[in-house]
Amino acid sequence: MPAPCTMRASIVNPTEGIFMYNNSQFNRWRRHPWHGLRARTEGAKEDIVQVYIEMTPDDVVKYELDKASGFLMVDRPQRTTSSPPALYGFIPRTYCAEEVAKHCPHATVADGDPLDICVFSERHITRADIILRARVVGGIQMIDGGEADDKIVAVLAGDNIWGEVHDIADLPSIKTERLQHYFSTYKMIPGKENNVRVDYVYGRDEALRVIAAAELDYKNHYGHLHEQAKAQ
Repeated sequence: MPAPCTMRASIVNPTEGIFMYNNSQFNRWRRHPWHGLRARTEGAKEDIVQVYIEMTPDDVVKYELDKASGFLMVDRPQRTTSSPPALYGFIPRTYCAEEVAKHCPHATVADGDPLDICVFSERHITRADIILRARVVGGIQMIDGGEADDKIVAVLAGDNIWGEVHDIADLPSIKTERLQHYFSTYKMIPGKENNVRVDYVYGRDEALRVIAAAELDYKNHYGHLHEQAKAQ
């Protein structure tokens, strides 16, 4: 006979009916990718993070997480032929708000989303809505309409080609250039000003500080929900 289930449920947002389940042995329902997963698996090093993938380099439609349901949704078709040069997603239990904005001298606010991350993989990963582990190597400070919208850069953990890369300086410069070009152009609309800056590229240590800030922002804005879950 299986051991009794010790599942605990809590409503993350009562108005939208988001449920979060915490159980290491059994989950009857899928965990919410943002709230139900962790930024790192147990025992992982500081620079090895867990990533939820929303888009692949094959995608010319912008997919993103629907925060209310936890499902991947179509945000919009890309207007241009741009597709992301790397796997694209976010780090669970991060949030870009006041602490993240402090790291960006040209922005006073952040975009209010989980912290974005781009992951390079030698093998072609063809589907999104997956989780993976990645080594943080740096980041790109993106300012979109005056809001801090950092993009962490990482490599797939254990990758046969990129797995030994530990800092963005160790990547071929064209990898970073392509990311900068994508994020500076993928929202462009003819005849309209493109108010996006992606000038500043930083290394591993600064990227870890930005992640820590995003984790603190998450704790400040959503941590009470996890405390409520533990109390039940």
